[in-house]
Amino acid sequence: MLTAAWELLSVPSTADRPAELRRALDLVLGFVGPGFAVERFESGGKPSALLYAGAGAVRPRFRVVLNAHLDVVPAPPEQFRPRRDGDRLYARGAQDMKVSALVQALVFRELAAGLPYPIALQLVTDEELGGRDGTLHQLGQGVRAEFAIMGEHSGLRVVTDSKGVVTAGLRAAGRGAHSAYPWLGDNALLLLNRTLDAVLAAYPPPAEEVWRTTVNVARIETPNLARNQVPALAEAWLDIRYPAGDADFDGRTAQEIVTRLASFCVPGVVPFVDHVDPPHHADPGSPGVTGLMRAARGQGFDGGLLRKHGSADARFYYQRGVDAVIFGIGGDGQHGPDEYADLTTVAPYYRALKEFLRNLAR
Repeated sequence: MLTAAWELLSVPSTADRPAELRRALDLVLGFVGPGFAVERFESGGKPSALLYAGAGAVRPRFRVVLNAHLDVVPAPPEQFRPRRDGDRLYARGAQDMKVSALVQALVFRELAAGLPYPIALQLVTDEELGGRDGTLHQLGQGVRAEFAIMGEHSGLRVVTDSKGVVTAGLRAAGRGAHSAYPWLGDNALLLLNRTLDAVLAAYPPPAEEVWRTTVNVARIETPNLARNQVPALAEAWLDIRYPAGDADFDGRTAQEIVTRLASFCVPGVVPFVDHVDPPHHADPGSPGVTGLMRAARGQGFDGGLLRKHGSADARFYYQRGVDAVIFGIGGDGQHGPDEYADLTTVAPYYRALKEFLRNLAR
């Protein structure tokens, strides 16, 4: 499996490289091999696939879906050259989540045909962009399940709660002018900065881990192309993560959130909201959750419950009343220059998944 991981981690499967997304998907499909029904999907130019036992079979309602995303965030070329240092496998996507994806694929390959209930392997290539063209699209095409396991990293703990997410932004309209005569213009970037200062004063970036709402300013741009011109337009991207119970965002509509953000805006700046997804929650006492906890403990891990600040595709199952959790290998450095998978967790993760699926049959 590590040989396959080396090859998969070498694929720069970022959103702007559709051919590489397909190559990553085809690599995992080839790793699973023949003998299974394979449904291919595409939405927004992002390919995905669903595998289940019985070539040519009618798609059933699945007892368990193993969900894996094969896309990664951009990185320099050297991060797509995997390297091993002891028990650490370094590469973009090693922890998030190509190694876990291959473990799920291996478990599916070995068990799917022999279990007395149907399971599926769901492979998507757009999770880092929000998951709407992968997991959400497949659910919209009628894929149904009773329980879903996202193979995102968790160190063999079971994530039953994660924050909601708002993708939003701010648009500033000023007045252009020659930069030597700034009093004749109204700098859109400065309007935007004053608004961002007000937003971040209400939701300051935390200096340490804390379970509260955070706002990340992901991008500030202007179409201005001249140094000696006062910019007339500017825009900022906001990524907002909020826990359940936050009065400003939880249960709010997109328009209500626009109104909230507008309260921080100086004249000339207007907010917009692209998407709102609620916090995710799975029942800690459900058979799926307790079964995974027992399986992790059987491998010497504490199998405890965990909550995550990030939002995974589990939220799309949750919105349809399906318990979904994050359960994956260990590692560190996701989305950073030193991302690695902890190889000491790979075999226990493989055995825990197999034990979990076999115990459900009992």
